[in-house]
Amino acid sequence: QVQLVESGGGLVQPGGSLRLSCAPSGFSLDYLAIGWFRQAPGKEPEGVSCINTSGRSTNYADSVKGRFTISRDNAKNTAYLEMSSLRPEDTATYYCAVSGSCRTIRNGSWGRGTQVTVSS
Repeated sequence: QVQLVESGGGLVQPGGSLRLSCAPSGFSLDYLAIGWFRQAPGKEPEGVSCINTSGRSTNYADSVKGRFTISRDNAKNTAYLEMSSLRPEDTATYYCAVSGSCRTIRNGSWGRGTQVTVSS
């Protein structure tokens, strides 16, 4: 069965850091763009970041620029979202997604998500 599995979420204090991982089961990430989305209760999903197939191009939502870093390690077939200076408003379920390009990432295949809670 082909699926994406996110991990690394948890409870962290404001100002803290977390690293989320996204690992596929049953396929390679090599030729796919990888994106991260988040959804807070009662809100629409928000695009957080995307990295293209080569890893040379990334984009970020304004709300996370300078605090979050997306990366990929094709040798490990895993993508990451490094999150620092976390704020309570970053609390959400975080999902990774894959598609042929970052332009189509929202309509790609999504994982089941990992919960991030930022609270003191």
